[in-house]
Amino acid sequence: MAMEGVPGSLGTSVGFSLRIGQTLFSSASLLFMSLGVEFYSYSAFCYLVTTMGLVIPWSCTLAVLDGYSVVVKCPVRQPGILLIIAAGDWVLSVLTLAAACSTASVVDLLFQTSGSFCTPKCCSRYQLSAAMAFLTWFLSLASALLNLWLLPSS
Repeated sequence: MAMEGVPGSLGTSVGFSLRIGQTLFSSASLLFMSLGVEFYSYSAFCYLVTTMGLVIPWSCTLAVLDGYSVVVKCPVRQPGILLIIAAGDWVLSVLTLAAACSTASVVDLLFQTSGSFCTPKCCSRYQLSAAMAFLTWFLSLASALLNLWLLPSS
């Protein structure tokens, strides 16, 4: 298979789908975390909100770029642009994994305290937020790997 045809890389319909998925899951994670203001009490939750706040515009912008590339059938293959996008994907992928893991560990700790620090409703929302963050990370990692694979051929 030619490197230009790597499904999921920048400028492909699969890449567009990955970016839309990242945007949806990161938005859901942010929404579940932000439904109440109690999350300010925990730095891991604030970190998740900040990270998702970075992932959403990044993924939206690249979804627009992917969508445009698919419509005009002209994928982006400039090495400088691919390098920036691959580096951005890797950085955000690592940040998203760190945010998801820290949030999941704090939620687990809060569940262990039998609701004395967190009501079951709030803890469940935080747990859903962490799950959405893990799904965001999975799609982000896929995008990063596929764009890294494409980088040497450009």
